[in-house]
Amino acid sequence: MDAVYLAFVFVLTIFLGFELIAKVPSTLHTPLMSGSNAISGITLVGAIASLKLGSGFFATLLGVLAVIFATINVVGGYAVTNRMLEMFKKKDDGGAV
Repeated sequence: MDAVYLAFVFVLTIFLGFELIAKVPSTLHTPLMSGSNAISGITLVGAIASLKLGSGFFATLLGVLAVIFATINVVGGYAVTNRMLEMFKKKDDGGAV
């Protein structure tokens, strides 16, 4: 494909993604994060599959890096989602019976 066309699609997706996320109410950001974590999990499965099918040192190296970065993305995403869910829990007064 033409590099100019690919750059145009890349810039267009940046603006589209920003507009879509900016219009999401703050109460829906947690479910949105959970959905993106599921997609990141699929990316991790794809990285593991590409690691298995890789032949040669360079392909194996890229597969290992893909698995590492996808794992960091999934774990970090779930940590952030858990932190966001903790903010919605009611705090205990810890006192009166």
